[in-house]
This record gives sequence, structure tokens and C-alpha cells, in this order.
Amino acid sequence: MRNEGAWNEEWVRARGRWRVVRARRQGRWWRVLWLVAGPGLLVMLGENDGPSMLSYAATGAQYGIGFFLPFVVLTFAMAFVAQEITVRLGAATQSGHAELIYRRFGRFWGNFAMVDLMVTNFMTLVTEFVAMVAGSAYFGVPAPAAVAVGVAVVSAGLWLHRYWSWERLTLGLAVVNLVFIPIALLSHPDWGAVGRALVTFRPWPAGGATSTLTMILADIGATITPWMLFFQQGAVSDKGLGGAEIPWGRWDTALGATLAALAALGCIVATAPLHAHGMNASAFSAAAFAQALLPWVGSVGSALFAIGIIEAGVVAAATISVSSAYAWGEVTGQAHSLNRSLREAPGFYAVLVGIAALAGSVVLIPHFPLETVVILVNVVAVLTMPPAIGFLLLLANDAEVVGHHRSGRLWNGLGIGVGCFVALAGLVYAVTVVLPAVTR
Repeated sequence: MRNEGAWNEEWVRARGRWRVVRARRQGRWWRVLWLVAGPGLLVMLGENDGPSMLSYAATGAQYGIGFFLPFVVLTFAMAFVAQEITVRLGAATQSGHAELIYRRFGRFWGNFAMVDLMVTNFMTLVTEFVAMVAGSAYFGVPAPAAVAVGVAVVSAGLWLHRYWSWERLTLGLAVVNLVFIPIALLSHPDWGAVGRALVTFRPWPAGGATSTLTMILADIGATITPWMLFFQQGAVSDKGLGGAEIPWGRWDTALGATLAALAALGCIVATAPLHAHGMNASAFSAAAFAQALLPWVGSVGSALFAIGIIEAGVVAAATISVSSAYAWGEVTGQAHSLNRSLREAPGFYAVLVGIAALAGSVVLIPHFPLETVVILVNVVAVLTMPPAIGFLLLLANDAEVVGHHRSGRLWNGLGIGVGCFVALAGLVYAVTVVLPAVTR
């Protein structure tokens, strides 16, 4: 059964590769992009998840239009650098990220990477269900029903049995993330102020250094997280993309980063009126943002905001659960593909659905500190990212792993810059915020 499942899995991938080759030979470049696109779009729009969008909403409400607009653009540029390297690794090796770490650095580091991913993924999944519950509350949907629907969507891979079908379904949901752009338009922003902020990084955030630094780290964590590496490399491998598709994978990732950045900026601009009118952002729980925006974006804009928060949680829950299942299968050597059936890959689907169901049940615990966890998760993502970047750069420079697709000076320089920036941000946060709190 296992051999038959593996054969079917490879047949599906080979058929997908042939469609790409045929479109390329026919010079149908838009067709090639359509066939290859998916992992990059999903990883970027999926990273615009529940805690990310709520962090952006809190950013706009607390600081308005200014420094954080170009800063968020910068974070998406850094995310593109990390994910471009991931695309090359996946296409050149046809292996997942956890599998490569396990193979090149041994069992200890392979298990370390998987455990680290599972813990951070679980914490993040909890916040995705927070977002689903929060957005659904705007429409009067009970929390248990919102969690049940979320788990059902995450479980789609159980009955689709094909990566392509799962990817297109999830992409259709991910496009809803762009609703934050029309919401921003409905808020009638000062476009002159938006333009000046984007090119000058001004005005600098006014307020306490601790709260500003926490928001900076939260917005970095809203864009660059370890699960993105594991998901996109696993998706590239599962989809069957090869070395010839690497340039198209870059375009896919760049398009995803651009669309996700526009949605993030839209969310900040949409909530900026709360800051302009002197409203205290700390007074808004996750569900209250949509209601608070009602005077400035109207009932349609408020409803769209709530829908956007729901979508952010659902899509991220699906992609993060899949990244966990990929990592588990890669490290344990078990079947790990969305091209397999439940009978062929029971462990893969058990992890995929189980981790989501467990995270959803946590949200239903009475008096659970939901809003605190949302910000904390993004901060933790930043603190755990430097080791992930380190593994990524080592693998991308190993000729035995990636051959002639290894990183050159440009990508090495950019990758090291991203790693240093994230590590420095985490260090500054630890010294100025965490250490004083612990020693107080």
C-alpha cells in the first residue's frame, strides 16, 4: 500500500511538471505562472494571519500614519529574501526543510527544529482561532461554532487528496485578505501623509519606548516566522517544482509579498482614524476593532474588517497545520503529502487535524488571556527566527545539497542582513524590555 501510495504521489507530481513544461515550450508564460504560483502566494498571504492583522490594526490605532508604514514594507522585503532561499532549497532538493536539517545536521538538530516548530506553530494556531472567534463574534456566531468551522476548513486535505486542489481552495480563501485595501479607501485617509510616511519613515512613533519596541517586534513577527520556511519548502516539494521553475517561484513569492504588504498597509491605514481621534487602542479587544471603525468606514467597512480577520485566521490555520504535518513526516520518515489519502498517510493527517483541533479547544477555555497571547506570539516568532535563518543560510550554501543553485554573494549578503536585523531586534527587546521586567 505504501509503494502504491508513493507511486501515485509521484505520478501526480510528474503530471503537474509536464503541464508546466508544455506551457513553457508553447511560450504561454502566463499559463506557466498560473501553474507554478501558489506556495509563495499562500505563504505570504497566510502570514497575514490573525495575530498579524490584529497587530497591524493595533499599530494603526496606536500610532496612526507614519513610521510603521514603510517599516512594514521593509519587513515584507526581508520575508521575500528568506522565502526566495526557501524556494531554491525546495526546488533543487525536492525535500522539505525539516528533512534537510535532519539529513545534513543530524538527529539532534533535526529534532530540535521540529520541536521548536511544533511549539511555536501551536501557539500561533491558538491565536488563529482567537481571530476566527473574534471576527465571528461581530456577526453573533458563538465561539464553539466558529472553532468547529475553522477545524473543518483545516481538514479539507482529508477529502481533497491532491495538493493542487487544496492549494487552489486555500488560495481562493486567501484572496479575501485583500478586503483591507477597500476598507482603507473607505476610511478616506490623507494620501499626502501616507506618501510622505512611505518615503521618509516619519513621523517617529510618539510614546513610551517599551510599547513602541514591543510593537516593532510584533510587526516583525507578523511578517517573518519559522513556519513559513517549513511550509513553502514542503509545498514546493509537494507540488513537484524543479530547478527550472525557480525563477517562476521567485515571481510567485514576490507577488505574494506585494499583495500581502498592500493588505497590511491597508489595515494600518484603515485603523489610523482611531489614533487621529484620540481613541485609546488598548481599549479594543480583537472583536472591538470592527465595531470601533463603524463611524469612519460604515457598516460595510466594519463587516469587511470582521470578515478579513476571520479569513486571516482560517487561511493561516490551514497553512500552519500543513507545515507542522510536513515537518513531522519529514523527520519521522512517514508519508507526508497532500497527494496521499488518509489511508496512505494517517500520521500526516492526524498531525494536521489534531494540532488544529487542540489549538481551537484552548480558545474555548473560560477567561483565557486571548489579547495578551496575540501580541506574545508575534514577539516569540522574532526570538525564534535567528536559528531558523542560520539553518537556512547554511543549507543554501552547501553545494552537496543545492548544487549550482546555491546562494551567491547577493543573496548571502541579503540573507545575513535579515538574520542580523532580526537577531538584533530580539536582543534589544530582551535587554530593554524583558530583562528589566524580570529583575524588577
